[in-house]
Amino acid sequence: MRGQRWLARASLVAAAAAVVVLGVFAGLRTFALLAVGLCGLVVTAAALWWVLSRRGVLRFLALALALAAPVWVLVAYSRADLLWVVLVSAALWLVAAGAGRAALAPGPAAAAMPERAAPRFRHPVLIMNPRSGGGKVRRFELRERAGELGAEVVLLEWREETDVAALARKCAAEGADLLGVAGGDGTQALVAEVAAALDLPFLVIPAGTRNHFALDLGLDRDDPARALDALRDGVELRVDLGRAGGRPFVNNVSFGAYAEVVQSPAYRDGKTRTTLNLLPDLLMQHEGARLTARAGEHEFTDPQALLVSNNPYGANDVAGLGRRTRLDGGVLGCVGIRVTSAARAAGLLRGVRSAGLTRVTATSVVVDADQERIPVGVDGEALRLSVPVRCEVRPGALRVIVPRRRPGAYRERARLDWRHLGRLGLTFRH
Repeated sequence: MRGQRWLARASLVAAAAAVVVLGVFAGLRTFALLAVGLCGLVVTAAALWWVLSRRGVLRFLALALALAAPVWVLVAYSRADLLWVVLVSAALWLVAAGAGRAALAPGPAAAAMPERAAPRFRHPVLIMNPRSGGGKVRRFELRERAGELGAEVVLLEWREETDVAALARKCAAEGADLLGVAGGDGTQALVAEVAAALDLPFLVIPAGTRNHFALDLGLDRDDPARALDALRDGVELRVDLGRAGGRPFVNNVSFGAYAEVVQSPAYRDGKTRTTLNLLPDLLMQHEGARLTARAGEHEFTDPQALLVSNNPYGANDVAGLGRRTRLDGGVLGCVGIRVTSAARAAGLLRGVRSAGLTRVTATSVVVDADQERIPVGVDGEALRLSVPVRCEVRPGALRVIVPRRRPGAYRERARLDWRHLGRLGLTFRH
């Protein structure tokens, strides 16, 4: 607590210094500086919207505007001989924000998921996809290291022809007392559902391309072999498992623009080109399904994009698409985006208060559309599902085994509460 008070005082002093620097060296021109900066942000946000929602000459003009707006702001500050004032004040605000969030940060115990010692395993079975993540299984010698720890390894030589869930059930029927996967999130989810149904421990080895599930479990994605340490010194976490339209998911399910884009046959060969080609019609809703969704008591009408996640993403993300602090909250996160104009796009700068962005939590989400089947992205896998698509969460369904020593789960930065900082920093105790 004493350290938090000093951090709060440092934050308050830095914030006051930022204001003093502007007041002393810019005087009444401070208001003009703020207006110019705000104008530049709004114009840049609006121009980026036009880049995404227009084609041809208009897109190139919008891109030029998006690049020119910040340059214009810097030139305006420089011509007024106040660029250094703005930079010094901005640096002080960054110090104030960093110290303030550190002062308000909760303790490690407040954010950690409960864990208990993992049991000893007699017959752990690990299913490995040697092609996942560009060949991480071979590059990190995962098969050999797992064998040294007494695990049986089953390789997926032809993933497209293999029913991974059936293979996992077969392994369990043959006596496996732990199921694990070295692969991407889509494969992880399929085996995780089998493990949850049989109440078997589940081991995550981040050998895929992104492995967001492993990241939010606090695992080391840069060295997948470290996940195997859980077999000799592990702890057990109880985490939630999602399900959408009969498919399990560990991360999220996407509907709308993104799901439509990844369905395109041209997407794999040219992701950026395909996205820029398809987005104008999707954003202006000339193409694609018109969605409606109900999350608990909240209704989403005609969102351009909808993301349903296994537990909500951090509240400080503008769109809520970053990291999850917990995976055991027993709820789904639901983020809907509806931006129909440049003004609405600029409004996204307000973050969670933006009219174009809606975030709620619920135990179930039902998505409907004006088409019988809609494109859906389930943990990055492109599918087409029949509507209505029901998404639900199974609280504590999955027993995940992780190493006792690991990088650790994500801790969200505390929101800046200046009143709380004031009370904390201005309280003196002997």
